[in-house]
Amino acid sequence: MNRKVTAEAKVKRRDAVMRRRGGCVPDSVSTAALTVVLLVFSSCGQSEQPPGLNETQLRAAKEGAVPVEAAPHIETAIVEFDSSRQRLMLSGKVAYGEDRYSHISSPLQGRVVEVRAHLGDRVKAGDILLVVDSPEIAQAYSEYVKEDSELQYAARAHELAKDLYEDKALPLKDLKQAENELVKARAEFRRAKERLLSLRIGPEELNKPLDKQQVTSRFEMKSPLTGIVVERTVTPGQSVTGDSDHVLFTIADLDRLQVLADLYERDLALVKEGQSAIVKVEAYPEMDFPAKVTAIGDIVDPATRTIKVRAQVDNASHKLKPEMFARLQLDVSDAAQFLTVPREAVVEIDGQQFVYVVESGSRYVKREIKIANISPERARILDGLARGERIVTKGVVLIKGQAALQTPN
Repeated sequence: MNRKVTAEAKVKRRDAVMRRRGGCVPDSVSTAALTVVLLVFSSCGQSEQPPGLNETQLRAAKEGAVPVEAAPHIETAIVEFDSSRQRLMLSGKVAYGEDRYSHISSPLQGRVVEVRAHLGDRVKAGDILLVVDSPEIAQAYSEYVKEDSELQYAARAHELAKDLYEDKALPLKDLKQAENELVKARAEFRRAKERLLSLRIGPEELNKPLDKQQVTSRFEMKSPLTGIVVERTVTPGQSVTGDSDHVLFTIADLDRLQVLADLYERDLALVKEGQSAIVKVEAYPEMDFPAKVTAIGDIVDPATRTIKVRAQVDNASHKLKPEMFARLQLDVSDAAQFLTVPREAVVEIDGQQFVYVVESGSRYVKREIKIANISPERARILDGLARGERIVTKGVVLIKGQAALQTPN
């Protein structure tokens, strides 16, 4: 302490000498010199304390707080419920509408002799996509004709046996044998007919008398729905198999699509079927595509803790494309009130979000929070803040820098 007083006295004597000689010592210089000397002496034996901090500031730094007076140009605000319309933003992607697309494969083996549909063509339900020459049809029809003949023979034999039995010219066991043969013939005929039906031979053709039926080895594969050819993997002359995994065409109705979005379980109560929504995509940031929630999943993904939400969206303009990344925006104003803060009030450090809370009216305390983005300007508070607390809304970067300077090594 005596050394501090001596240093101060020396500075004052030097100033007095300079004034007697007609010189002028600015107050700021004198004060600065005095401060430097005092700091040098006061630091002796106290190297562990950062220079320029008093005990209150040091204690605040250790607690992760910054004194209010140390961070000028700061604006604060009270955390309140957002008075604007509340919106929930979900991430997802555009997909084909349910029951509005079809992966088409050939039900039989053969060689493609004609392809009538091309990529991008609009087709109607029942339009012929391609023609396949298949020996399977010829073989199946031959079996069908054979079983039809066997059935006719078995039916006549049964009628004859029945008449003979009634005239007591045939034993009962022979009548039963004729009945069994008739049952077998009917079963074999039904099997042969079902085989032709599985090869897409029309039932109306098979219901005609046998001599009027026109069944050839040519198989015409038709579109099951109206839409656009969005995928084609077949060419004339190509051999096709009866494997359902060998997709030849994909037909899709692009006038109405759906968005598959991920809903966090904490927000499940905010969403319901029939709810109006808006779809936004990066390709058209200024456009809103009206949508409606059609289904909410019943299973929570254990890895992401999300539930799938389906929303149907009109796409008459065909601007939306399947597999596009999309954002599903839901109006949930009537479902709940949210605490929100400006996005600029949130600072991210090592992947975690923080805000600075004003405590005791004299310091800012960094506090970890959890948020969900509801717009580019606002963030929804999920955890970490309560209504009525005051936080820093502008100048967060200044406080963050001040806190870094004051943190002890």
